[in-house]
Amino acid sequence: MLVTACVLPAARAAEKSSPDQRLAALGLVLPAVPAAVANYTPAVRSGNLVFLAGQIPRGSDGKYLKGKVGHDFTEAQATAAARTCALQLLAALKAEIGDLGRVKRIVRVGGFVNCTADFTAHPQVINGASDLLVAVFGESGRHARASVGVSSLPAGAPVEIELTAEVME
Repeated sequence: MLVTACVLPAARAAEKSSPDQRLAALGLVLPAVPAAVANYTPAVRSGNLVFLAGQIPRGSDGKYLKGKVGHDFTEAQATAAARTCALQLLAALKAEIGDLGRVKRIVRVGGFVNCTADFTAHPQVINGASDLLVAVFGESGRHARASVGVSSLPAGAPVEIELTAEVME
């Protein structure tokens, strides 16, 4: 009973905190939003939906991560790369709407894993993004999702994540 009594208030307190406060509590900082490298925009708003272009992970040096999961990246390393993509997506979303507190719900995540033919843990890799979104938005971060293995991605990236969010007007 004591564990339940301690956990429930903490969970309720987390639900009342803002997405920015949750990011800070996780020790995370949103990166700068990179400029589009082709004829597209990082985010498009249509009504109360924001569609975010796919993000591939950048390292701490700002360079794109490159490699194939199952050969150059372990499942754990690819999961971390997917989490990095989610952070980059949140930065693009914040740039588009001004305040992550305006997110009503994360609607859908699409995840692509550049992997060897025998690699089958795509969902576990994309959990890196999904778990972060739930940590930042609570139940509003739960979303529909696709996780797909592919033979290549732009710049040789190990993963690419795209996202659709519903925002308050």
